[in-house]
Amino acid sequence: MLTKQDLIEQLHLEKHPEGGYYKETYRSKVTLKKESLPSEFGSVRSVSTCIYFMLTSDEFSAFHKVNQDEIWHFYLGSRILLHMISPDGEYSKIKIGTDFSNGEIPQFVVPAQYWFAAEVIQPESFALVGCTVAPGFDFEDFELAKRKELQQKFPKHQALISRLTR
Repeated sequence: MLTKQDLIEQLHLEKHPEGGYYKETYRSKVTLKKESLPSEFGSVRSVSTCIYFMLTSDEFSAFHKVNQDEIWHFYLGSRILLHMISPDGEYSKIKIGTDFSNGEIPQFVVPAQYWFAAEVIQPESFALVGCTVAPGFDFEDFELAKRKELQQKFPKHQALISRLTR
């Protein structure tokens, strides 16, 4: 049985600023010029990037947003509960996993510019997923939520934002 530490070591995972652990596994050599990208992209981007992302039950992926759609692919472990707040303030959630009879799905796309956070619900467990974005990810595209600012923008979600921000 694989443990959290086994995965960290075998996949060479590092701490991610939003929480959890990650490793970039792919970065397209083909790039897109700034002029061909929407205005929110400040420079050249790879066509696509992929990472491994491991989340554990003793921490969470804090609310953040990126400029790209982000595709989550479930690999193994416990289900992830993914929370989203649209730019208009609509809340939704999705269960990512493989227990299809209980409403879990193995792949999901978080739309660009949505605030999202994730957590593993089962105690003392972890989940390993992959995340793919196109155009490719750059930390210039990443914004970690500031608790008070996000609560002011979306007051009806204050409790959730408080729980899933640092």
